[in-house]
Amino acid sequence: MDLNLTNKTAVVTGAGRGIGLAIVRALVAEGARVLGATRTITDELRATGATVLAVDLETETGAAQLVNAATEVLGGLDILVNNVGGANHNALAGFLDIEDETWQRSFDLNFYSAVRTIRAALPSLLERSGTVINVSSIVGRAPGAAVTDYGVSKAALTALGKALAEQFGPQGVRVNTISPGPVRTAFWESPTGPGGKIAAANGVSLAEFLPNLPTAVGMTTGRLVEADEVAAAVAFLASDRARSMVGADLIIDGGALKTV
Repeated sequence: MDLNLTNKTAVVTGAGRGIGLAIVRALVAEGARVLGATRTITDELRATGATVLAVDLETETGAAQLVNAATEVLGGLDILVNNVGGANHNALAGFLDIEDETWQRSFDLNFYSAVRTIRAALPSLLERSGTVINVSSIVGRAPGAAVTDYGVSKAALTALGKALAEQFGPQGVRVNTISPGPVRTAFWESPTGPGGKIAAANGVSLAEFLPNLPTAVGMTTGRLVEADEVAAAVAFLASDRARSMVGADLIIDGGALKTV
């Protein structure tokens, strides 16, 4: 299917690895001109052929820096993918162990980074009838005891997508959300990430833990989601093929979320 993205301009945040890197690759493969933004530029990101920018979107000035660079390099913005995010602390910390600073950092990373970047990008997006895609998480729909601050900040991001779609949809800007379940990335595969910490807390190695994770979280497919599956959905939502999808929250979780 030709998505007609040739020469469309796109910014992808959190582009250095994992889902963000896969999104950059997918959009470049579809012919889009892409700026990949990340705090630390990786060799893998450079190899995509996208323009790259090192920027910290947890800061109040990062979003303006990013959009100014995109305007200068790309000439305007058709597609904004807010993918930057993550959990910043002990995956097993309960509510009483999460300090104000951790709450603030989680919201700066997972929510305010998108708020600020969308605000900065809207003039160009409105002018070009562009689209915004926010990468949230199924824990935004079902926050739990683990990484409580992460789940609540992602819930805010999901709600933001609905609110902005209602406000700016009539002006030609489509806003949608994608909520993945567990994806095969460093979030789960790194020994120092949440996956490694959960495995250690349960007295098993990460190699033993990962094959059992899909079943443990109720994934019908029995396997983790692959980053390129999320990227394919982003490319579709970014295209005119999805022009009637506005305010949607697309779940890609292998059947883990059981609610209607």
